[in-house]
Amino acid sequence: MTDISFYHLLHQPLTSALPKLLDKVHGAGMKAVIRVGSEERMMELDEVLWTFKPDSFLPHGDMKCKYPDQQVIYLTTEEENPAGASVLVLVDSMESTLIADYDRCLEMFDGRNDEATAAARGRWKTYKEAGHTLTYWQQTEQGGWSKKA
Repeated sequence: MTDISFYHLLHQPLTSALPKLLDKVHGAGMKAVIRVGSEERMMELDEVLWTFKPDSFLPHGDMKCKYPDQQVIYLTTEEENPAGASVLVLVDSMESTLIADYDRCLEMFDGRNDEATAAARGRWKTYKEAGHTLTYWQQTEQGGWSKKA
């Protein structure tokens, strides 16, 4: 079963919170696929990953890059994992039928959006019924995470 962690964004947007989590994933030597809801979102996150720290960047590519099988962090709108990543990150209320192919899944949702929150609750229930290990993290005012379940 896949370990699935829900990240409830309350005080900082995805563009601030996601790079910090990906920095930890990358620092642990893991590869990640980030499934986004649109090409516009993919382009936005691409820019953020290049610039979120003034003195460094997160190595990554997207579904339009020349060597997808060599990407440590891979942005896509599709159900694909060309580099054999062990971590799946779902944003924009995206879902995946390939959850079981990953060791970890990070579900990030905007708690200020009622529709996104309701969708996340539905996915929590589905994952729980499927037997996945679930954790729930709520964003603190400082941008960190507090484990709630």
